[in-house]
Amino acid sequence: MKLGAHLPLIDLGRGYSLRRLKDYARAAVDLDYRYLSANDHLLFSRPWLDGPTALAAVLEESGDLTLATTIALPVIRGPMQLAKALAAIDVLSEGRLVVGVGPGSSARDYAAVDVPFDERWRRFDAALPLLRSLLDGSSDPDLEPRPPGQPPIWVASWGSAPGIRRAARHGDGWLASAYNITPEGFRGGLDRLGDELLREGKDPGSFANGLATAWLCITETDSAAERILADVLAPMLNRPVDAVRSLSLPIGPAEVCAERLWAFESAGVQNLFVWPLQDEIRQLELLRDRVVPLLRAR
Repeated sequence: MKLGAHLPLIDLGRGYSLRRLKDYARAAVDLDYRYLSANDHLLFSRPWLDGPTALAAVLEESGDLTLATTIALPVIRGPMQLAKALAAIDVLSEGRLVVGVGPGSSARDYAAVDVPFDERWRRFDAALPLLRSLLDGSSDPDLEPRPPGQPPIWVASWGSAPGIRRAARHGDGWLASAYNITPEGFRGGLDRLGDELLREGKDPGSFANGLATAWLCITETDSAAERILADVLAPMLNRPVDAVRSLSLPIGPAEVCAERLWAFESAGVQNLFVWPLQDEIRQLELLRDRVVPLLRAR
């Protein structure tokens, strides 16, 4: 299982600076992470730095990491506008971009651009083929400059049957969410995905998958983890703490985090993107130094 690091786009009390983003990107390179990713919201419960802009801002510091949007919102931004921004990132990174896309789950984002929330799936289905044609150069009008590597498109779904069919039909990969699916749910989705890919004439063995937004906080004690769940994550996600506690997120002592990540790896997750909830660079270090050895030992 390859590890990726979400850029710290949410203001959790430290504010924003370009230097902070660049230091984080350099740390991900030095610590042998494989991806650097950015998520997309216009509005959120906490201030949210624009994802594609942040990803572009750390291109020089990102080394040879694969860059990913996990996810970007073609309905909210518009497929042409989003394709133009993503093409620029792919050009400037010399073909290192993976395009993760989804409809998004925030009614506030849709209200902000005056698009009915209940139309998100229909509009997303229409946006996906257009986005692909723009990125692979088959559209009219042609988008220039073209992305050099025709970046793969990973389609987001929490694992529903329609979502899995959509990923199989339109995508080069499936991207799930760690705070919306369990290891068991991921395994079931992966099995359904294999069947759908065969129906589409695609090879399941060459179809990528990933698990985004794995909120991360390696703590010394269970009580410290409980404070993070109750005081930080549950309010930010606007969910009851019991619901957040029931997930398999890597929050807690290193042994607990390793067990939860192992459950996802055993379920078939190929790529997992962590998002530190505090002391972000230190958390990336702890994951590498204390959790990854436990995973390898299994």
